[in-house]
Amino acid sequence: MAIHRNCEGLRRRDCLSLGLGALLGGGFVSALQSRAGAGEPGADKRPTGCILVWLDGGPSHIEMFDPKPQAPAEIRGEFQPIETKVPGVFFSENMQRLAAINDKFTIVRSVCHNQNNHGAGNHYMMTGAPTRIPVSCGAFVSFHPSMGSVVSAERGAPHNLPPYFAIPSITRSGGPNFLGNRHAPFVVADDPNSKGFRVRDVTLPTELDDGRAISRRLARKKLDQLQRYQDRATGDPVVGSDENFQQAVSLMTSDVALKAFEIDRESDAVRERYGRNALGQRLLLARRLVEAGVPFVTINDGGWDHHSNIFPAFKKQGATLESTVATLIEDLDERGMLDTTLVLVMGEFGRTPQISTLPGSTTPGRDHWSSAMSVLVAGCGTPRGQVVGATDTRGYAAIEKIYAPENLVSSVYLKLGINPDKIVYNSSGRPSHLVSDSRPIQELM
Repeated sequence: MAIHRNCEGLRRRDCLSLGLGALLGGGFVSALQSRAGAGEPGADKRPTGCILVWLDGGPSHIEMFDPKPQAPAEIRGEFQPIETKVPGVFFSENMQRLAAINDKFTIVRSVCHNQNNHGAGNHYMMTGAPTRIPVSCGAFVSFHPSMGSVVSAERGAPHNLPPYFAIPSITRSGGPNFLGNRHAPFVVADDPNSKGFRVRDVTLPTELDDGRAISRRLARKKLDQLQRYQDRATGDPVVGSDENFQQAVSLMTSDVALKAFEIDRESDAVRERYGRNALGQRLLLARRLVEAGVPFVTINDGGWDHHSNIFPAFKKQGATLESTVATLIEDLDERGMLDTTLVLVMGEFGRTPQISTLPGSTTPGRDHWSSAMSVLVAGCGTPRGQVVGATDTRGYAAIEKIYAPENLVSSVYLKLGINPDKIVYNSSGRPSHLVSDSRPIQELM
């Protein structure tokens, strides 16, 4: 699995050193905790789900959905604008597949905030809450539950499935905070495009999979040998408990759950359509999980911190992203799932309109810029073919229909049947609104 660094050099081992190994390792204990205390969705819940494609590092709005062809060369960059299927709307030439189906989704060009580093920006966009104190750019921070954890707590999932997945890793602020580790994501770290792909800790040991009647003692012994139980070292109290033992057996023997992970059930044509690469197959797996009843899946796609080499990187990385996202939206639409599946594509901020070159570098890039960004929103009742808001002629600031992360997160919750104004209580019993400003982006509703 490729490890992407942002400008602060954050890597998986950095998070482990912060004591977050249990979350990042995924594993079965987190999944069991996710199920504990998260009830089955009731009959009054809408059968909706969300696939969040998180572009870690902050993608350039100018190189994607908000080109500035009339701006000077040092702002507009190397790429030309192209027409989309919606008259009068233009994307960057990198977004050809998405331009061709722009009548199926909305672009919001006017989300902005004042958290101009990775740690704070990630937290704000992922939770709808700004950080309480200044944090460093490389910080892995959590002052408020992430969207996925809130959905886990409020919605649960059927068929013994964890309600919240992160693929291939948890995002920097994608954790549960005061909701507790039972609402942390189940992490699928392995590459679904690899030969023999399997989801760790979900497949029964062969000794338990041949239909024999076995003793409870033998079952526990074999299950205890699974990799998830390396979490003993953390002192996790749920390991070995009867309740979670039973949940482990339930998930491992659930036909719906196991089938959701079996991506090789998809035809070769479908897999080729998504792209035989890690990102393509992860989005296909996300579709399968939502189809099975999982209400929230995050795809954590790294490498978007383009301080340098932005134009060559976008020619390759941008093409892979937009082709895969276009396929996901088309596939959901063809299956009748787009009406109940929300697709989000976003990062922690946009990039500076002014192109710059770092000391010692020979290739130009763009720096962090939280005053302007573009967010793709599709499905779950979102009107199609819209562009919401606008930035100025050079892409420096949102100037029309300006929205904050709170408004975007409130929109997500409402579409998933959750009241963003609900009051929840932290571990100390102090009340907190899920979102401090519960007003949604009206154009998305």
